[in-house]
Amino acid sequence: MAKNRYITGYSGLRALAVIGVILYHLDPNTFAGGYLGVPIFFVLSGYLVTCQMLKSYEESGFYDTKKFYLSRLKKIYPPLIAVLWLSAAYIILFQRNLLAKLSQIVVTNLLNVYNFWQILNGQSYFERFAANESPFVHLWTMSINGQFYILWPLVIFLLVKYGKKRKNIFKIILFFTLLSAVEMTVLYNSGADINRIYYGTDTRFFSLGLGAALAVIWPMDKLKTTIKHNNSIILDIIGMICLVGIIALLFNPLMAAEKPFTYCGGMLLFTLLVTVLVGIIAHPASRWNRWLTNPIFNWIGSRSYEIYLYQFPVMIFFEDKVFDMADHVQLYHLIELVLIIFLSEAAYRLVEKPCGKISGQKVKKYWQQIWDKNTKNYLMKAKAVLAGLIFLTGSTAILISPAVKAQNFNQSQLARRIRANRKQQKRDNNELIAQYKKIRPKEQKKAKLLKEAERAAKKHPVNKSFTKFGISQTELQLARKVELTAIGDSVMAGSSADLNRLLPKAVIDAAISRQLNVSFGLLKQYQNKKVLSKNVLIGLGTNGPFKMSDIDDLMKQLGNKRQVFWINTYVPAKPWQNEVNGLLAKAAKKYHNFVVIDWHADAEKHPDWFYEDRTHPTPLGSKHYSVLIVKKIVEKAKY
Repeated sequence: MAKNRYITGYSGLRALAVIGVILYHLDPNTFAGGYLGVPIFFVLSGYLVTCQMLKSYEESGFYDTKKFYLSRLKKIYPPLIAVLWLSAAYIILFQRNLLAKLSQIVVTNLLNVYNFWQILNGQSYFERFAANESPFVHLWTMSINGQFYILWPLVIFLLVKYGKKRKNIFKIILFFTLLSAVEMTVLYNSGADINRIYYGTDTRFFSLGLGAALAVIWPMDKLKTTIKHNNSIILDIIGMICLVGIIALLFNPLMAAEKPFTYCGGMLLFTLLVTVLVGIIAHPASRWNRWLTNPIFNWIGSRSYEIYLYQFPVMIFFEDKVFDMADHVQLYHLIELVLIIFLSEAAYRLVEKPCGKISGQKVKKYWQQIWDKNTKNYLMKAKAVLAGLIFLTGSTAILISPAVKAQNFNQSQLARRIRANRKQQKRDNNELIAQYKKIRPKEQKKAKLLKEAERAAKKHPVNKSFTKFGISQTELQLARKVELTAIGDSVMAGSSADLNRLLPKAVIDAAISRQLNVSFGLLKQYQNKKVLSKNVLIGLGTNGPFKMSDIDDLMKQLGNKRQVFWINTYVPAKPWQNEVNGLLAKAAKKYHNFVVIDWHADAEKHPDWFYEDRTHPTPLGSKHYSVLIVKKIVEKAKY
């Protein structure tokens, strides 16, 4: 089989790719485009494999597909099998809520169709809050790479046989590459599920295709070693522009994984920059190969496969066991990185390197040594015993997986409460909005309302069961006079029945998985209907952080005449809790009409108020949550 010339600078690109992915998984909000490390891997795969195949056809008229498949099997499968079985063993021992569908995940990964399984099973790449989040969600890339390795020898064979000239081969590959990129944009604009677009082999092919197209017109073994000095400088300058562009996009909020620009040309632009840089690194007259070659990059690049495989399972398993992630974000991330490096190094030395040189004769000799009582290589035997235990434990998990029912959130007590509350929200909101359109309540003086509330508290007490939670009858009476619009996530949704009982004039719009970006459109709808109240309650931040600029935009939209109440977050297992609460405290100092309701302070003292996720209040916690909110609103509201 014809071999490519070894380009050490590609280790630097692989290092950049895997660092970007890890940073994204650690903090997807700060490192918004870090997931773009994956197209770097794809471009390199497309380029190196296609260069190798075309070189072989040109030199011998033949490409040894059997040898290629065997080399890919030795390279890809042993580390993949190791991470699957090791994770399965951990799951059955320490995190059994992930057992359901484990067998399907393992089988589809081994068959290189896991990305299709993810699409069909609605598995989100972007949801980082679910308690049953899969540690394998990142392995979709392995399936697309596997599909490429299986099909590409046949594709190149047909292209060489019928396309004949490189010019024709280039045009055909480029056509299907651009078709893939266009399909991504069209599907996004047609409202297709974003995970379908993100995981799809068809919508992600353009990264592999651009690498392959580059191999046709820029084969690494045909590039001149000496060119004019000025041309060499031009190559280096273009390489610098590309690298700066790549890094800028990796950390640009515009490239966030769910933003329109990403799917409407952004990812294609990034991949084009990577493709050009890959070509420049390959050129012998460019200095970029040397610049991207150093011991650190070489180490990371050579182990980038293992690092990629282990980074997400480490994060999922580790973060499931820590209850105070928000208070020790940097420390815990450092621990995660140490674990990733340790496991990656172990996997590289114990799995990838030995298996890369494996043969039938070596396997036979190995087993003879293991079972030979006279062999005193106890370390080798210990490794074999450990591997056997991991295999048996992992296999047990995989085999019993089909009998395990998934922990269906939709059937939980919390989910039933949220569904019931959501239905009630819609009914109550429709009635209130209809009333507001007919008769808009006039502004009243608080002093007068307070006297009326005090009289009513004595004569006609209401919601008496709530007084034991620290709210007075006078406050309960005043709450019935407050006109309010509330926008919230699942925490508010779980308590909306209690809130609505205490605040009967409140339009409450709360739903699962909401983040701040949704609030702008919702508030605009209420503004357009002319039913947006003079008091606005926001309960967002559970599912991810936001920036001060987002708060500024929201306050600008609401104006300075409305009173804005914002419930801070209690989500101790997530790193953004303190970031969100810190921003809200700053906003309270910045805006005179911004009031923070400090739910976090009460919540952290009472873990018994919450379900197992340590975030959503139980029915008891809901009462405390609602009373806290109502007391602050009654105190600061506009009447």
